[in-house]
Amino acid sequence: MKHKILLYLAIISSALVNTASAESSLAIEWLDLIPEQERAAYLSNASIQISHVGPQAKQNAAGSIREDLDGADISIAGFVIPLEGTESNVTEFLLVPFFGACIHVPPPPPNQIIYVKFDEGAPVTKLWDVVYVTGELTTESQDTDLATTGYLLSAKKVDEYRE
Repeated sequence: MKHKILLYLAIISSALVNTASAESSLAIEWLDLIPEQERAAYLSNASIQISHVGPQAKQNAAGSIREDLDGADISIAGFVIPLEGTESNVTEFLLVPFFGACIHVPPPPPNQIIYVKFDEGAPVTKLWDVVYVTGELTTESQDTDLATTGYLLSAKKVDEYRE
């Protein structure tokens, strides 16, 4: 009987530890990626002009990244722009704050684009919806054909967005 109780307690403890670690990621919003002293300037210029006429507009490189987020375990919602993978799974992608960013012009500033590496791969069918990505964020810039990113996220999981 004693062994059953100890086994039961061990299972409960393990479940609590796993739940706590899953919930320990910091849920952030896109504005949180901008240093606090730069947010007012960003918000005053936040109107996005989308144009398909003429050459592609250059990315606005203004704004810096938050070094204090380097190594943070985060969770953030955003839209996916596929970069690498197969026809059924995407293993590397850009995560952006709004639909059409980097496809329509101009791309957001680097501190509003996250380069995501997800070895497990996200199903292609979910890519046109908003997703939650959880993993370790680093302040490592990446240059792609579409834009320069301010952050790199080593994803542990990609989930469908739920309000």
